[in-house]
Amino acid sequence: MPNTLAKPVDTSRCRGRPREFDMDQALDKAVRIFCERGYHATSVCDLTHAMQLASGSVYKAFKDKRSVFLAALDRYKTVRDAQLRAAIGIGATGRERVRLALAFYAEASHGAAGRQGCLVAGGAAELATFDQEVGRWITAALARNEVFIDELIRQGQEDGSIPPHVDGAATARLMLCLIQGMRLVGKTGRSQDEMTALVDIAMKTLI
Repeated sequence: MPNTLAKPVDTSRCRGRPREFDMDQALDKAVRIFCERGYHATSVCDLTHAMQLASGSVYKAFKDKRSVFLAALDRYKTVRDAQLRAAIGIGATGRERVRLALAFYAEASHGAAGRQGCLVAGGAAELATFDQEVGRWITAALARNEVFIDELIRQGQEDGSIPPHVDGAATARLMLCLIQGMRLVGKTGRSQDEMTALVDIAMKTLI
């Protein structure tokens, strides 16, 4: 199927003089607008405005909007993975680390952060079916998250905080589905109590 995402765009109204910029800071701003608006509703002009760059600087670093999106996905996953690992670092047992991981996603799924949404979940819903490269990226990212949760469950079984009869692989998959659902539902403006309650329910699968 031909790629229809990287269509030529009219940049006549957002041209400007190229300049140097901090790539990570620019991509963080791109992440935010892609999360809020989605890929298709975000124009190149929207990106240059959000990233506070002239279009020449954007086109010097990226081929097109799709290239910005792929770079934003990489940046988003790198930052979120680091934040997640820091959040679970205080857990003394595998069970505690599973709870902290779920709480991390619950905290991101309410209020302003929840309404902003998740770039991975949004990308999966909007693009993964139609763009093979994005689809492979999303599939790999979700697979790594699933393996990560499975590893936390295994740690809990080794330290005795999670019973050995728990099916780690299936439970990790269930929690992955819960997490992604939380991020999507969070776009509708759910409360902190509503999302935190899901953590308590999910933890019952580890009894």
